[in-house]
Amino acid sequence: MTTALDAVLEVFTWIGFGGAVVLAIALVVLWASDGTWLPAEAIVDHDGDGTWVRWFDDEGEANSARVDAHTAAELADVDRAHIWFRHGWRGRMRLTRRPPLHRPLLGLTWGALALGIVSVVVSTIVLFARG
Repeated sequence: MTTALDAVLEVFTWIGFGGAVVLAIALVVLWASDGTWLPAEAIVDHDGDGTWVRWFDDEGEANSARVDAHTAAELADVDRAHIWFRHGWRGRMRLTRRPPLHRPLLGLTWGALALGIVSVVVSTIVLFARG
């Protein structure tokens, strides 16, 4: 029984710390590939074509983007919105600073790290409890 418990704790330790490292690398790749996003105040224009968001970028140029149905539903009752636009690109905007995949990936990274730490702690307690 004790060797099986030791093996299970060892596997969970490797999965936890290894998974945390792999997921942290994925977070760095996501951060690096996402680019620079700057904040702006935008005007939301609801018309027959759909919902358009218009703003001035950091160089003073006017930009606009037609938003998808999900973003249009979030902006349904507003005339102004705080947005994030992609630096150096035209017509790229989103409502959050980070990409949508950032939060779940960050949660998985912390969860894997917690699994590794808990496995090491339990393994140490079992080692000292045996005497």
